[in-house]
Amino acid sequence: MKSVTVIVPATSANLGPGFDCIGMALDLWNELTVTEGDFNIDTKGEGHGDIPSDSRNLIVTGVEAAFLESGKELPKFSYESTNKIPYSRGLGSSSAAIVSGLLAGSLLSGANLDNETILRLAADIEGHPDNVAPAIYGGCRIGVHDGNTWITDCINLPKNLNAVLFIPKFYIDTHQSRAALPDHISRADVVYNLGRVALLVNSLSNNHLNLLETAIEDKIHQPFRSANIPGYRAITRAAKKGGALGVFLSGSGPTILGLTHGREITVEYEMAEAARLARVEGECITVPISYKGVAVIKKS
Repeated sequence: MKSVTVIVPATSANLGPGFDCIGMALDLWNELTVTEGDFNIDTKGEGHGDIPSDSRNLIVTGVEAAFLESGKELPKFSYESTNKIPYSRGLGSSSAAIVSGLLAGSLLSGANLDNETILRLAADIEGHPDNVAPAIYGGCRIGVHDGNTWITDCINLPKNLNAVLFIPKFYIDTHQSRAALPDHISRADVVYNLGRVALLVNSLSNNHLNLLETAIEDKIHQPFRSANIPGYRAITRAAKKGGALGVFLSGSGPTILGLTHGREITVEYEMAEAARLARVEGECITVPISYKGVAVIKKS
């Protein structure tokens, strides 16, 4: 095999209280073609001009990790990406790069790695499983480390659940956002989040969507990250006013996500209007939850 093309979905991590351990896939995709030949990286669409065009690119990191796992020698490759996932906006662009690179490298090396191995490699690179697990498997996933390896399991979701996204134009660096979080958490805040994580999983899996507004509350990361996002409170209030079931910061932000089961047009309008009044530039779109993860669409 000399060339492979794969697609990988966007993801939203944390879902409020599930810091570093819960995420869901969204129906918004990047496409990657890796072909044996002179090294080159061509990025089209989202992230063009901002994503590294050298070995620092996380797609290259993923391909290299797959070849290392296979024990095969790494040849030179050219990389062509067509991206629809907004770059550095809290929608899993880094995880998409890692996972797509791993799958492409798995095939090109002949290793044909299973999903469990790809999850292990991806989570080791990323440092946590909340984005990479849904990027691999699709749907909504819990991810944990048992001391030896990474484990993931699905959270059943109601049908026709959508995500209304307000995506600001500005970037947020994930590492800087993480560095702003406190090193110590009170027992009361831990209990607060534990209860809401349990309520979140239960409300999604049992279709108790009326509980989501409470279930997505959090005291571990959102209060600190949202403080640096202009218009966050106004846009969040507007989404709830429009009919969103639960509103939270997607990943480390700055994207704000409202879960909906109807009234998507109203929620979009209210979020966009609140952003306009707060003078925050961005776009508002609605995307379904994706129940499919990374996939091969062409190989030769």
